[in-house]
Amino acid sequence: MIDISNKKSVTRIAKASGRIKLKEETIKRIQNNQVKKGDVFTIAKIAAINAVKKVPDLIPLCHQIPVTSIDVEFDIENDTIIKVSCMVKSVAQTGVEMEALTGVSVALLNIWDIVKYLEKINGQYSSTIIYDIKVDEKIKK
Repeated sequence: MIDISNKKSVTRIAKASGRIKLKEETIKRIQNNQVKKGDVFTIAKIAAINAVKKVPDLIPLCHQIPVTSIDVEFDIENDTIIKVSCMVKSVAQTGVEMEALTGVSVALLNIWDIVKYLEKINGQYSSTIIYDIKVDEKIKK
């Protein structure tokens, strides 16, 4: 692990995003809250928040830092694409990019898990895709 003991604690914010491509019918069912497992966005948001708090357990060389704020947002961009955004804030000696990326990734994975029964065609996921996971912004104040 990298030694950060000489770095000052400052406000650090990272914003990350990613997308999932689903069938048009699946998106409609999400919008109408007609998915068997429940409210897709609420479940995915809680999963993302839990994941952000567990990053040091999941990524062994990440420092354990005090997370002061997490915000997860969902945007249905069109008939087949959902964009997930995650903002993580901390006052710490190191950044929160891995936390934001993990939040986005776990939210997307949870969306897939919740709707997978709607996405399968002959037991396969021929059109379901998670993509474009990236850090959109890193702020150090």
